[in-house]
Amino acid sequence: MGTKQVQGWSRRKFLGGLTLAGTAGLIGLRPEPAGAEPPPETTKLRLVHGPSICQAPQYVAEALLQAEGFSDVQYIKLDARSFADALPSGQADISMLFLGPLILRVDAGDPVVILAGGHMGCLELFGTDRVRAIRDLKGKAVAVGGLGGPTHVSLVIMATHVGLDPRKDIRWPVHGPDEAIRLLAEGKIDAYMTSPPMSQELRARKIGHVVVNTSVDRPWSQYFCCMIAGNRDFVRKHPVATKRAVRAILKGTDMCALEPDRAARSLVTKGFTIRHDYALQAMKEVPYGKWREYDPEDTVRFYSLRLHEAGMIKSSPQKIIAQGTDWRFLNELKKELKG
Repeated sequence: MGTKQVQGWSRRKFLGGLTLAGTAGLIGLRPEPAGAEPPPETTKLRLVHGPSICQAPQYVAEALLQAEGFSDVQYIKLDARSFADALPSGQADISMLFLGPLILRVDAGDPVVILAGGHMGCLELFGTDRVRAIRDLKGKAVAVGGLGGPTHVSLVIMATHVGLDPRKDIRWPVHGPDEAIRLLAEGKIDAYMTSPPMSQELRARKIGHVVVNTSVDRPWSQYFCCMIAGNRDFVRKHPVATKRAVRAILKGTDMCALEPDRAARSLVTKGFTIRHDYALQAMKEVPYGKWREYDPEDTVRFYSLRLHEAGMIKSSPQKIIAQGTDWRFLNELKKELKG
């Protein structure tokens, strides 16, 4: 169990629940918001539905979002290349997304604001025998879904951290997941980074080997991988709705940590993924439920510094924090949901 709050609860109490919302009530993460809090300014909330299931907290939180007053909860299905566009374009209102592309958006002046930490690492870098460490990527071909996308930005940060120049030292062929996996299996590329459920598929098929697992390998396991962010205009116009949405998603991270099997079954039932075994493995391996323990601003600072060093952003880390973060809701919820 990831936090002090959950360690004292017996499994017998969990097993009494019939739904994720029921489990939330049993563990004290009540779906009902505080009585004195006004209703949300809007009953419609749009979130991103991407191919990765590491953002499971926002998917399993659907019942909690409805209990917070959102009668119309929509998950906008997008591929990984479109993730970063969802919030600034207004396609989505609030979502848990990979942090790297969000920082690029803040640097570009787009209307994005980072609100809270989500979970620690979920990405795995798979390589051929030619790649045993990040430094070995020099002169190699590393497939990515798109330049500026989640895996590309994450690898730029990693490469910069170990002294490589990602612009000169690494080749970045762009391929979809199926093609990238085929090329890796044939040894036609040197490495490929992905997240659940594709990472489980690669392991099961014994394609390549794991070079870096950000769930356990330092320093990546010490920083948030995905964070909760919102469209700036939505957050400004709907502060009550924003707090309620963030609260529901944070409760969702706790539920993924507390009841991984129930969360995995929910993901399959709702059509977010197909295989229960892969979903369950992801729920157990991704470090959920630690949003109280880690400092989200420290993560934004660390990532921004690496991206500035790599020449991918012009803004200083402090400017990114000043212009692109708002911790008011998180600070309130830490006090409210402390146990």
